[in-house]
Order: sequence, then C-alpha cells, then structure tokens
Amino acid sequence: MATTSADRDDAAGAVLFDVDGTLMDTVYLHTVAWWEALRQHGHHVTMSRIHRLIGMGSDHLLDELLGEDRDRDGDGALSAAHDALYAQFWSRLAPLPGAADLLRACAERGWRVVLASSAKKNEADVMIRALGAGDAIDAVATADDVASSKPAPDLVQQALAKAGVPAGRAVFVGDAGWDARAARKAGVRCLGLLTGGWTREELRGSGAEEVYESTEELLERIEDSPLSAPGGDTD
Repeated sequence: MATTSADRDDAAGAVLFDVDGTLMDTVYLHTVAWWEALRQHGHHVTMSRIHRLIGMGSDHLLDELLGEDRDRDGDGALSAAHDALYAQFWSRLAPLPGAADLLRACAERGWRVVLASSAKKNEADVMIRALGAGDAIDAVATADDVASSKPAPDLVQQALAKAGVPAGRAVFVGDAGWDARAARKAGVRCLGLLTGGWTREELRGSGAEEVYESTEELLERIEDSPLSAPGGDTD
C-alpha cells in the first residue's frame, strides 16, 4: 500500500477504481465459479445470466438469479462454494494490460487512488498482490466494509471516506453498469471500460460519462480525460 497520502494532504481529488473486470481480468472466472456453485446446489442458471450480474455483491446477485422470495438459508453455502471454486484461480489471476501503470499515472498526477471492490478482503488482497501496484494505492474498500454491495452506493461512499474527499472531487472507474449506478447514487462521476463485457451504450445508459476500450486506452488518453489532474469540485 502507498505511504504517500500523508505527503499529498493537499490532493484535490481521488480516483476510485473497481477491481474485477476493471483492473483485473476476472469477470469470466467469477462467472464460471458462480455457475458451478449454483449447479452444486441444484440451481441450473445459464452463464449468460450470471455474467450480466458480475460486479454486484453476492447478496444482490443471488436475489437476481434465485428471486428475493427464496429460502435464504442456503445463501451462505452458495457463497462459500463460489469462494472455494474461485480460489482455485488465485495463482493465475492476471491484471488487465496497463492497469498497474494507470494507477501509478493517477498517483503521479496527485490523485488519491482508492480501490472499491465488491470482493471480500482476503480475495481483494490476492488481487492487489497480483496487480503489483501497491505503491500507488492509498486505501482499499471491500465488501467487508459495507452493509450493501453495488449497485447500492455504500461501497463508493466508503471509498470516499477512506480517500478523505467529497463526492464532487472524485471520479469512479468501472466496467459494469452496477459501477456506474452505484457511483451515480453516491454523486460521483463515472468513467466506463469495456473490459467487463458491457457495451458502450449500456455503460453510458447506466451513467458513465465517458467510455474507453480498456485500461490501456484510458492510460494513453489520460491527458485528455477527467483523470488528467485533480481539480476542484466536478459538479
């Protein structure tokens, strides 16, 4: 983790990054893990339906797949099965091209860099090690820090609190409509990436201000993007 935030007390803003699908190439790994976990417990759900919900926390994801009126006694076992299946990929997790460089570029420009992940803390720790950019990260907010996951705004608000900046001085970067909706509810502008399988139109329709092909494209265009330098309130 970066130890430079104290040296940047005058930083005017923060960039909040989703992790799965935004910085790490993990969306389809989660899809497979949920598909198998559900099958193990007698629920046959197509991967296409599951993929569209990656980025939500398990609470909202299971509501969407199995219905809000289901017997919730099995939710813990389903979530544990997903975690065990996904953990099999931990040694092979890979960041998206340019992800670590993008975080460092934001830090170098004076932004406070905060990760906002719907993953549990132990899973987020694994991804951060695989990402290899701990020197650029000021703080991390995970599912363990909040009562409700995306698309609720709780995780974005927690990330703002850890960054120590108001919503108007932050930008959220994510790959799913759930990211954009959560950011919008928290009053934070959002940039979308196409790396999670959502279309440009879907991300814009969910509230993304601008959409980029990848972390690499955002890095290449950073000087012409809202991440060029921290400024005053973006409202």
